[in-house]
Amino acid sequence: QVQLVESGGGSVQAGGSLRLSCAASGRIFSNYVMGWFRQAPGKEREFVAAIKWRSTITYYPDSVKGRFTISGDYAKNTVSLEMNSLRPEDTAVYYCAVSPTGWGPRDFETWGQGTQVTVSS
Repeated sequence: QVQLVESGGGSVQAGGSLRLSCAASGRIFSNYVMGWFRQAPGKEREFVAAIKWRSTITYYPDSVKGRFTISGDYAKNTVSLEMNSLRPEDTAVYYCAVSPTGWGPRDFETWGQGTQVTVSS
């Protein structure tokens, strides 16, 4: 059973940067997809980034493309999210998740506890 623990959230001014990390315990197979999601108060959960484990295959929605970068450290079993040019609308709780089956939001079965990111204007 995979368990995920996020870290690295915090507060930053608009235009700033933050790096989130997600430590995974348990076996992550090469067909797994690791993802980041976020949820702001009163809004639905939003997909942010994903990477196929042990590959360079990534996916980003237009809202973060060019600003966010997802990467994996396979020796440490961690996945990170580098967030640049942050905007107030990026404020949310960010969650790490793993999918053993595919890239769709509903494919992600295991979730971390979340880490708060706050961007002030």
